[in-house]
Amino acid sequence: MNSKRFFILFVLLSLLLTGLWLPANAAPAAQQYLTPTPGDDGRIIYVVQAGDNCFRVAALHGITVDQLRQLNSKLDENCTLVQGQELLIGIVAPATSTPEAVATAGEPTITPTPLSGTTEVCVLLFNDENGNAIREETEPAVAGGAVSVTEINGEYSAAQDTIIPPDPEAYQGICFTDIPQGTYNITVGIPDNFNPTMELNYSLDVNAGDRAFVDFGIQSRDVVVDPGTGGGEGSNTSVILGVFGTLLLLGGAGLGYYAWRSSKPESKLSGGGYLRK
Repeated sequence: MNSKRFFILFVLLSLLLTGLWLPANAAPAAQQYLTPTPGDDGRIIYVVQAGDNCFRVAALHGITVDQLRQLNSKLDENCTLVQGQELLIGIVAPATSTPEAVATAGEPTITPTPLSGTTEVCVLLFNDENGNAIREETEPAVAGGAVSVTEINGEYSAAQDTIIPPDPEAYQGICFTDIPQGTYNITVGIPDNFNPTMELNYSLDVNAGDRAFVDFGIQSRDVVVDPGTGGGEGSNTSVILGVFGTLLLLGGAGLGYYAWRSSKPESKLSGGGYLRK
């Protein structure tokens, strides 16, 4: 094989491997949330993360959206949140031997949970109807899935099935309580007729007294989403990578055909030209 044909085959193989790798790595990771610990002054501050909205922040902390607005009077009428923004979630008494909840007028009273040697992990499997890998207020929980939580050193292992909650608005997922602090592998099995929109394995570090929330999105196989109306960074990235991978595969196929044509022997014609066999 001459150097030209070797180079063409090398490029072809590289394009094929790259095209197969891109779609497989397009799925975003699960979303993780940790509830904040009260500061020395008793104020509980939450820092807004990517994909947050007022409904989610309120549900994560057991308050209503109206209470969240009362605590944060600068929120606009659309309750717009910006990543990195600090929100007041509540006020509790500074840590003492007999703590008592303290709240000003219009603020929810939150009883502090004493730190101990255990923590709580809640996992939510939701129907990612628009495929953007972010849970929206209208996207419900999905029953029939299976969640396992395992500490990497074998100190804890448990599994639960996902359910449809009686109160969907306040639902935070199935919770694993009184588990030791450490590093956990969370794995989700999804029901039939669904495809994942996120990775279904997640590694989570939790400390004593933490409450952690991890979301996993799936989408019905019967749903076809218009990429132009998806509206999510995760979905846009997946579509772009998928298209790019397809173009690479087509380019690789074209190079393969060219290499095959170049390898065919030629016969000289009487008029001085050449004929490929």
